[in-house]
Order: sequence, then C-alpha cells, then structure tokens
Amino acid sequence: MRGPHNVIRLIRTGATLERTGAMKVILDAYDAPRLMRMVLRGLVWPFQWLGEKGDTSMPPATRALTALGPAYIKFGQVLSTRPDVVGDDLAVQLRVLQDKLPPFPTEIAKASVREALDLPVSEVFDEFSEPVAAASIAQVHRARLKDTGEAVAVKVLRPGIERAFQRDVDAFYFAADMIEFLSPASRRLKPRDVIAHFEGVVKGELDLRLESASASEFAANTANDAGFRLPDVKWAFSARRVMTMGWAEGVPLGDNAALDAAGHDRRALGERVLQLFLSHALRDGFFHADMHQGNLKVAANGDIIAYDFGIMGYIDEYTRRVYAEILFGFIQRDYKRVAEVHFEAGYVPGDRDVDEFARALRAVGEPIFGMDASQISMGRLLSYLFEVTERFGMETRTELILLQRTMVVVEGVARSLSPHLNIWEVAKPIVEDYIKQSIGPRAVLRDLTKTARVLARFGPRLPGMVEAMLIRQSELDTPQKKSKPQLWWVLWLLVGVLLGGGAGLLFAAV
Repeated sequence: MRGPHNVIRLIRTGATLERTGAMKVILDAYDAPRLMRMVLRGLVWPFQWLGEKGDTSMPPATRALTALGPAYIKFGQVLSTRPDVVGDDLAVQLRVLQDKLPPFPTEIAKASVREALDLPVSEVFDEFSEPVAAASIAQVHRARLKDTGEAVAVKVLRPGIERAFQRDVDAFYFAADMIEFLSPASRRLKPRDVIAHFEGVVKGELDLRLESASASEFAANTANDAGFRLPDVKWAFSARRVMTMGWAEGVPLGDNAALDAAGHDRRALGERVLQLFLSHALRDGFFHADMHQGNLKVAANGDIIAYDFGIMGYIDEYTRRVYAEILFGFIQRDYKRVAEVHFEAGYVPGDRDVDEFARALRAVGEPIFGMDASQISMGRLLSYLFEVTERFGMETRTELILLQRTMVVVEGVARSLSPHLNIWEVAKPIVEDYIKQSIGPRAVLRDLTKTARVLARFGPRLPGMVEAMLIRQSELDTPQKKSKPQLWWVLWLLVGVLLGGGAGLLFAAV
C-alpha cells in the first residue's frame, strides 16, 4: 500500500545507514562536501534508534543494505561493480551482496522443492548440498540427479521474498512522489516510471519459470558465440519457485587471484565480457542484464560461463540502431552526428540547439577518448553527463534503463579484470560490424522487404480501411469544411503507405 506510512520506512532507511556506520562510509566514498555531511547526518542522527542493527560481523555498507531488504541489495550489487565511483574498498565490501548473503536453512529449501515439484527431494536428487551461494532473491544448492547422476544447480526463492520486495517498492514509490512534488524539475527524470520499471524487472525474477524461458532463448541466440556458454535448463525439475540447471564448474570472475593462479588472461577476459555484451545487445536485442561478477565464471578452457537469468534486457531494432550510431559516433569522435542521432530519436527536445548539444558531447568525449579505464573518473563523468541532460531537458528513457545500467555494470566488470582496458578500442569492432550489417544497402533492401510483407498482409483490407476512413472524416466535417480536401488527404495517406513506408525505413536506416 502506497501512502504516508512509508515515511516511517524511509526514516528507518536513513536511520539504518547512520546506525550501522554506512552513512559515513558512503559520504566518504563520494567525497561529499562538509555541509552536505552535516545536513544529512544531522537529519537522521536523532532517529538512528529506529534503524535496523544488522549483522555486526559485516562491514558497514553491506550490513546496512542486507538489513534494509532485497531492493536495497539490488542497488548495492550495481555499486559493487563500480570501484571507480565508490572506491576500491567499498566495492569489495559490496561484492558480498552478489552471492554471499546469509542463507536460509536447507530444510526450508527442501520443503520448497518438494512443494514446487510435488515430489520428495530424495526421489529427484541423490545429493542436495548446503547453500553454495545466496543472493537477494534466491539461493543455490548443488545437487545430483537421481536418474542420470548429473551435477546440477538448484535455485530456490527465499521464503516471503515477494512481500519483502513489495514493501521496499512501496516506499520507493512514495519517495518518488515526494521528489516530484517537492522538486518539479525532477519530473523530467520520471522517478515514478523508473520505480515502475524496476518493479517490473524484479517481479520477473520472482517467477523462475520466466527465468528458465529466458535462459533457453538466450542459449539459442548465443549457441555459436566463441568462448561463451550457458548451463542447460532442466525443465522437468523447474517450477515457479524452483529452477534446476546444469552445474557451471569454473573460477568466479570476481576472484582475480584465483584467475591468475589458473593461468587465465584477465585482460582478454575483460575484453570478451564487454564484446559479448555489445554483441548480444546489438545483434540479438536480448541480453543478460545482470552481468556482475557473481553471475559469471571462467571454465578451465577459458570459456566464460553465464548464469542467473532473472533479469534480461530487450531492445527493439530501431533502438539498437540508435544505440549503435551513438557509440560509433563517439568512437569516430563525430560529435555532430551523435547529437543529430539524439535529436532524430527524440531523446533531446526539438527546440534545443543541435550544435550546442554537439559541443556539450565533445566536452564529454574528448577528455576520455583514447584513455584506458584506470585514467577515467566515472564519478566526474557521470556528474557532467547529468548536468548535460538537465541543461538540454533530456527525459529519462525507461526503455533504455536496463541497457544503460548493464553497460555500466559490464564496463565495471571489465575494469575490475583489467584496469588499463581501453573500452573504445574493445567496442570498436563489434559496433563497426553491426553498423555494416544494419545500416547500408543490404539493410535498406531487408527493410523494404519487411515493409512489402506487411503491406501484402494488409493489401486486401486497404479498400475497406480507406472507405471507413472516408466515412469517419465526413462525419467529422463541419459546414465550413468541404469533404474534397479530406478525400485528397486520405488518398495522399494511402499513397504514403504504399510508397513512403519503405522510404521511411530507408531514412531510419541511414
């Protein structure tokens, strides 16, 4: 229920951060000004007794986020991939949130499996281990199938996770409403839409049947990707709250010492992670949207193994072209074209100056072009990007939130593997290849073919559609208006459909 009672929840959030010491850690990580520190801590200090105490054996930030609940943990998982933003020490602390949270008892997990599969655990599995990984939504057990002897991973949702997650989201909605009410300027960022998007994404994680379907589709798309593989879904032993997949044997991608000991080339792994993400996003429009270190392993032969497919991203073909053109423009340092693409896609209001926007983008791109990851301050870069979006009235694009978030996470993973990675050089071949395939003569011909198929499907209905439109227009005509111009308008529309459909796609392609 979204109402003023959520004020208490938000007060407890601040109080928990203060009581656990996380408030100071976070402010230190962001090098917050002294005045900001005094104001924030002064506001929450009197209420810290209302905060959760948390697990005192954990570092402050991890302790606070785990005490606050699953939605806060998700936020911490994103920050854990960005040592350049929150600092190395805090990033290492937050990495615990990826797969090393306190587990729930194995007996409860077995009961969930029995209820979901309608079979006793002993009839399905010969072995069923204690939890080997525990995250915000679920935990994983290693097991062995009774029929085949195959090692599998059994993922089980946390008890009561749906209610706990909804409680957090309700508070987030209330906070978004307050932000929009108190700061009209913030409405361009669409706080409520962002929370709604977040809610929809995580609700998808709460039905493991959907995750199984996503894993199956992703596996089909990436079957031919060199150096990348996925464990297979065991559909017979999966349900809404339980998912069974083949066991992924390998070194965790976040354990640099173990990777080095196994003889893996971390720079090559960092490049491959980034290129795989770009390939999946641009080529397929369907990508793993939770690619942090806790969901990636490296097999003995060097293959990257991905798992945990609860959050997957989808972008349509047009958006992929826009995204590729923006990336390619930055790589080519063609800031005017990058600016034009933003205007063409409607990301920047049409009444703004395209040349001025291009200059603002140049101020973003030039200082970091050619630099390796260790030389770029993502904190300062993101701060300036926020200023640019505010100055040019850019609204939040909820359809791009997952893409942007995942790009930040993947770049952070690549940076953690190889701090001197040059992301522009790594991205260039993937983006160039997509540009060649999607924006050129072949792509135009392919688009025209699609248009012709659509027109062929509607062809027999066109006369009836035109007649219905004419009747509708005649009903709307006033005595001062004549029907003849309306007839010409309809005929011109029909010609536009027949001839201009392909031209519209042609202009979109180039």
